[in-house]
Amino acid sequence: MSGIRRLLVVVDMQRDFVDGALGSEAARKIVPAVQALVAEADEVVYTQDTHEENYLDTHEGKFLPVPHCIRGTEGHEILPEVFRAGARVFEKSTFGSASLAGYAVWYDEITLCGVCTDICVVSNALLIRAFAPEASVRVAASACAGTSPEAHQAALLTMKSCQIEII
Repeated sequence: MSGIRRLLVVVDMQRDFVDGALGSEAARKIVPAVQALVAEADEVVYTQDTHEENYLDTHEGKFLPVPHCIRGTEGHEILPEVFRAGARVFEKSTFGSASLAGYAVWYDEITLCGVCTDICVVSNALLIRAFAPEASVRVAASACAGTSPEAHQAALLTMKSCQIEII
């Protein structure tokens, strides 16, 4: 063991973002790449977008009026094919998780993958960069999907400009 503590963060790989209410072909295509990263990882944690029945009345719901990831629904579930049993899950009601960022400070190398590159992946990567300024923060571009190819690329450029390595 090299002594380097490595963490893989799988962002919002939930049914609603892959094949549900906000699913996309791009999200479906990254599932094998996410599976491969999970299989190779020392430690894996997950974020889980979590909304309540009143989602449409929330700030986010007013901007994105598509109910998704409602607690207790099938769409809220993390895809079983990418989930490692016993792994820690950070539920979040918004794009980024300060709890995850606080947890990540104990790691030397943090790699992120998942959806959506331009919303939740970028938000969590930037929070982790802020909380853990000396850690190596990386994003596996081929294991991420954005809301569009252009938004995916723009988010990768934003992260790169904030000293996040794009792999």
